[in-house]
Amino acid sequence: MKKSMESSLGIFFFLALVAALIIAEVIGPDIFRPGYRVRARFANIHELKVGDPVKMAGVPVGRVEKIALATNENKVEVVLRLNKDTPVHTDSKAGIKFAGLGGQNYISIDFGSPTAPLLEQDQLLTTIEQPDLNDLMAKLDQAANGVQNLTKSFTGDKIDNLLGPFTDFMRQNNPRLSAILVNFQNVSAQIAKGEGTVGKLIYDQSLYNSAAGAVTNMQDAANEIKTTVAQARGIIDQVNAGQGSIGKLVKDDTLYNETTDSMKSLHEILQKINNGKGSVGKLVNDQQFLNDAQLSLQKLDKATESLEDTGPLSILGSVVTTLF
Repeated sequence: MKKSMESSLGIFFFLALVAALIIAEVIGPDIFRPGYRVRARFANIHELKVGDPVKMAGVPVGRVEKIALATNENKVEVVLRLNKDTPVHTDSKAGIKFAGLGGQNYISIDFGSPTAPLLEQDQLLTTIEQPDLNDLMAKLDQAANGVQNLTKSFTGDKIDNLLGPFTDFMRQNNPRLSAILVNFQNVSAQIAKGEGTVGKLIYDQSLYNSAAGAVTNMQDAANEIKTTVAQARGIIDQVNAGQGSIGKLVKDDTLYNETTDSMKSLHEILQKINNGKGSVGKLVNDQQFLNDAQLSLQKLDKATESLEDTGPLSILGSVVTTLF
């Protein structure tokens, strides 16, 4: 009796252990690990189930813990239990992916921005809605039916009706088309021999040499322009640096100061002249001097008139009398 009781207890504990292992496998190995929960809301979960994996870049990082309706938003709320070391940022996005047409669904979370804050317990993830697989299959079925109907419409009679005018045109214009093809052959043969304008353009070596020479001249001109621009830049840099005559004229403060002082001195001299100071000022502003000068000019004018009336001998006698 005692052995039977021990055997029963052993079988019971064995079955309990097997059941615990099965439950742990179904719920997931992450149930015993420390972690945190986040939430995500979808308009359609596409047959997602509790216990389905959560992945980042294909790496499992958690499980779906709970699925419930969020009636206030007409969406389904999915609670995700993630491993403690899973870096999910506030701008990370979650979407439902398909492992295959008959495979298991899972939730994929992208990395987000490394500088964004990390999600905390029970925060809501941004989601991406995936297209419904049934809708895609329905659209594919409609497209296949359309192709099938199109192929059915191309019967022998309809193809003849479509191609009939074209074949009649070919038959009626067969000589003209043959002549056009012969002309094309002749033209292509002339071009191949280097005859005609197009043939010379293709095969004439002198034209190639001329074009190559023109390109070389253009390159030389471009190099000269680059050199000139470089020299101009060097001169401008020297001027900006205050080097050379122009640079000193532009940048040297001493020249500016000397010019300013000279202008001040000239201004003072002009003021003195206007005020009648100094010899030049008196000459310019003294009215008596002006009157004397006018009187002297009048006397000189009269003297020249009297000389014109007197003959040369009289003038010579006057000069001799004056001298002796």
